[in-house]
Amino acid sequence: MAIIDEDKCTGCAICEDVCPVGAIKVNDVANVDAEECTDCGSCVDEYPNEAISMEE
Repeated sequence: MAIIDEDKCTGCAICEDVCPVGAIKVNDVANVDAEECTDCGSCVDEYPNEAISMEE
């Protein structure tokens, strides 16, 4: 599952836009719906400041 580092998240919503299953919603910071996340890594690849990582 994608993990958000809330200290690094700027709320830019890039991750929300690139998530192919709509598992990420951004209000002030990004939030990942664990039941929807498919571990594809699209959000990690596109996010500019390493605020998202994949749980191992």
